[in-house]
Amino acid sequence: MDISVVIPLLNEEESITELQTWIEKVLLAHNFSYEIIFIDDGSTDNSWPVIEGLSKENSNIKAIRFLKNYGKSQALHAGFAKAQGDVVITMDADLQDNPEEIPELYDLIMNQKFDLVSGWKKKRYDSVVSKNLPSKLFNWAARKTSGVQLNDFNCGLKAYKNIVIKNIEVSGEMHRYIPVLAKNAGFSKIGEKVVKHQARKYGETKFGMERFINGFLDLITIWFLSRFGKRPMHLFGAWGVLMFLIGFSTAGYIGISKLYRLYNDLPYDLVANSPYFYISLTTMIIGTQLFLAGFLGEIILRSKESNENYKISNQLNMN
Repeated sequence: MDISVVIPLLNEEESITELQTWIEKVLLAHNFSYEIIFIDDGSTDNSWPVIEGLSKENSNIKAIRFLKNYGKSQALHAGFAKAQGDVVITMDADLQDNPEEIPELYDLIMNQKFDLVSGWKKKRYDSVVSKNLPSKLFNWAARKTSGVQLNDFNCGLKAYKNIVIKNIEVSGEMHRYIPVLAKNAGFSKIGEKVVKHQARKYGETKFGMERFINGFLDLITIWFLSRFGKRPMHLFGAWGVLMFLIGFSTAGYIGISKLYRLYNDLPYDLVANSPYFYISLTTMIIGTQLFLAGFLGEIILRSKESNENYKISNQLNMN
């Protein structure tokens, strides 16, 4: 199969049929073998009945329905698990991503040998204050932190080699950082393509300003995981040993100082009266806790199992 189009959605009943028709027109015009996988992330409107109707007319239309809203990352995870195409395209269901970009994205993956190509909505039709400016700041921070030189991490229109999506785990709200996850998994040829952005035709956006706050928090998480996710003892153990040695050295100094004064008949105070005694004690306790945190992290890392953080209520045309 040439292409799998993976489309997570939430309450997009007005746009689904139009989007499916548009995608199908583009793919058939280029003689691609394809599948379109809709992931209904707990919609409360008529999105699922619309998808059911489309799937009955065309066996290439496949769908997964979640029991409730689990988030875009979990929807992509479920879609990636089922995708069979050599190239996997992700796009949003709100008609703001243009299906006419798919053939060029396919060419970049198959003929120019990119592992991943991310769309860049260079000209946007969103609010400057609530979306464009925060997005620019967010993308700048993501570039500096991750080392992946993309201008639009949050663009939903992306293309992947199938092997890429089978070797990354998208969880939490990490869908923004799939290129970073791919890089950390060893896929280094990551490109970018300027794509058309279209104004939303139906409904309202499902994301507010809080997505940028969550995005920055996720950025810190992924930075930490990329550097220490496989070796937590290197961070916690190192800081723990350092803190313990500082505390132990301070306590040793206090003890030696008192013995010196006793030996030379100099006035001295009780050790417990010195604030440095409590500082050193606290530092040693913190150091021990950090060391244990690293040790426990190593144990958890070696014993964890990969779990799906979502529940599926129904599937259509899935093998």
